[in-house]
Amino acid sequence: MAYIDYYQILGVDKKASQDDIKKAYRKLARKHHPDLNPNDPKAKDLFQEINEANEVLSDPEKRKKYDEYGEHWKHADEFEAQKQSRQQSYSAGQGGQGFYGGGSGEDFSDFFESMFGQRRGGGGRTAAFRGQDFNAELHLSLRDAAHTHKQVLTVNGKNVRITIPAGVADGQVIKLKGYGSEGVNGGPAGDLYITFVIADDPVFKRFGDNLHIDIPLDLYTAVLGGEQMVQTLNGDVKLKVKPETQNGTKVKLKGKGFPLYKKEGEAGDLIVTYTVKIPTNLSERQKELFRELQSMN
Repeated sequence: MAYIDYYQILGVDKKASQDDIKKAYRKLARKHHPDLNPNDPKAKDLFQEINEANEVLSDPEKRKKYDEYGEHWKHADEFEAQKQSRQQSYSAGQGGQGFYGGGSGEDFSDFFESMFGQRRGGGGRTAAFRGQDFNAELHLSLRDAAHTHKQVLTVNGKNVRITIPAGVADGQVIKLKGYGSEGVNGGPAGDLYITFVIADDPVFKRFGDNLHIDIPLDLYTAVLGGEQMVQTLNGDVKLKVKPETQNGTKVKLKGKGFPLYKKEGEAGDLIVTYTVKIPTNLSERQKELFRELQSMN
């Protein structure tokens, strides 16, 4: 695989903070998502590179290895282990000479060649390594997240069909095993980690598994009582309003909230808050009636 400069991909400096990297990734992921660029044949490859760069630079340990070993960062642990082993071997056999001392004949590139590819002079030795994990964001509306449905994602140039269970939360992460980068020399593939990003809804506010909704209530219904239609995720319901209902009164509709994750048929509650509307543009007769009520009290 050709060497990719992850810092250049995200457009950040090598001294960039984790917060800078996160912001840069989110901005680029939204801009270059294949679903938003259906006519751009390079969008999929660029989106993959952006995810790969974020996977490494957002992880302090991986970033440290990348900064030190560049394109060989995934093999840093094996290199360090082999390096220590050879240091001990050379020290014992050559009177304490260093790893590259004593005419060993191997430099940095020779060592990687013998470790991960063909030895100089033939013979051949390969090692299998697990592929790199991928990270991706999946954006959903609140109403999409409230229903189990299937969705096709484009990952590393391949279409992956997944079932999204009802009740997923904003920021929740799921793992798809084996959908990361291919392994090296027959090693297992990495995994794909999907983070759900759920947009705010114009009607409902979600708190855990409960939903909250504000319902405007006219003054006359609030005073005299009556009926009020209320929207839920599964259609409108008719509520009875008690006489003399106060502004800010809350009513709980049990089981009408957000579905519980992987608990079919169960849901949180819907909390209805009444906001009493004061009438405006009153006629003189209406004002007179309110004055009569005021004088009676």
